[in-house]
Amino acid sequence: MPRHKAERILVVDDSPDTLEVIRRNLSAVDYDVVTVSGVAEALRALDSTRVDIVITDLRMPKVSGLDLVRHVRENRGDVQIIMITGYASVPGAVEAMRTGAHEYLAKPFTDAELLAAVGRAVDRLRLRRPVAGRAQSAPADWGLLGESEKMRAAYRAITKAAKSSATVLILGESGTGKELVARAIHYSSSRASAPLVPVNCGGIPDGLLESELFGSRKGAFTGAHESRAGFFQTAEAGSIFLDEIAELTLPMQAALLRVLQDKVVFMVGSRQSRKVDVRVMAATNKNLESLVEKGAFREDLYYRINVVPIVIPPLREREDDVILLVHHFAARFAKEQEKPSPRFSDRLLAILRAYPWPGNVRELENIVQRLVLMAERNVIDAPDLPDLMRFSAARIPAKRRTLDEVASDHVRAVLVESGGNKSRAAAILGIDRKTLREKLKTTRQSAR
Repeated sequence: MPRHKAERILVVDDSPDTLEVIRRNLSAVDYDVVTVSGVAEALRALDSTRVDIVITDLRMPKVSGLDLVRHVRENRGDVQIIMITGYASVPGAVEAMRTGAHEYLAKPFTDAELLAAVGRAVDRLRLRRPVAGRAQSAPADWGLLGESEKMRAAYRAITKAAKSSATVLILGESGTGKELVARAIHYSSSRASAPLVPVNCGGIPDGLLESELFGSRKGAFTGAHESRAGFFQTAEAGSIFLDEIAELTLPMQAALLRVLQDKVVFMVGSRQSRKVDVRVMAATNKNLESLVEKGAFREDLYYRINVVPIVIPPLREREDDVILLVHHFAARFAKEQEKPSPRFSDRLLAILRAYPWPGNVRELENIVQRLVLMAERNVIDAPDLPDLMRFSAARIPAKRRTLDEVASDHVRAVLVESGGNKSRAAAILGIDRKTLREKLKTTRQSAR
């Protein structure tokens, strides 16, 4: 039997016995199997990890397997789907295939029938991969790492954006790598030989921002002893990256809108416009739609910059990428220190995978650098982590806390005790994985 370590299969069924039988049979021939008991969990798995094949039951509580098939077909066209059911019928099979399933198995099916259906799905995947695979992987010079589906979607968007000069809006939390995305777009485009000029809109005082962006004429203000080109002129024929664009004041938003509409800039102190040929990319970690509703961000500017939106997911939504990034950063820092690449214990890796990473990739990079620099043993283990990432029974608060704060601390402690295993932690707490994720999200938001 050939080995299929690369294929990851998501099995969805409300019967624990069926899940266990399928998991055991597929794992025996080295498929990578993830099992969930309902459609809601399946959707979360599809969002957070790479999935090649979905095997789903037809009849399940709340949301049916057919709805899951429709979702996968319309949102994840690269995934193969196998429908299974204990209520086999010709109309049911026809409906499943019409909805988008590639295979239909009636319970009870034999091990051979299951493996044959999965084998056919694998063959179809491999036929498509030589063409599709190139668009889903990030070139090494982009500096972006990750194989989760959300990162693959970002890579595809970057590739498409690089083929045009349309305005790009890059959305993501701090530390996710938004500037890396802007660089990847610019240096993959026809403008690569011209400058890419990054501008931190939140780091320049309001009184200087206009002259910094558009330039100034000699004598335009006190201290302007000579005419000076702005960032837009410097980026001529290339790209400008406006990071933290939500920090622009309303007057500056109006000035930027004029540049996007008319392709001209007015230097401070000049009444004469100057044409510019610059591709604009913007980024923010804030919800611009909410700011528009509050009147803090111009609606017309929002639509002008949101021509090609690219969303970079937070690290907590790409758990499978954490370990990939850990090993990448460890190898890099070990080389810089002229040390052998360290090994990480399974327990430490589980903690890193489960940690919410409010600082995202930037925070992970800093943690790994610290671990490599401070390591005194060949194997880095949980005690080497910073205090706040380790469970401590002696960590007793000095002030009275709300019930929510106590509950949040308890949830995090149980997660650490369980080695980062969310299923085990949820079982200990008497809640499901969805509730656990929501409580962890609440904990992160409270910590900010």
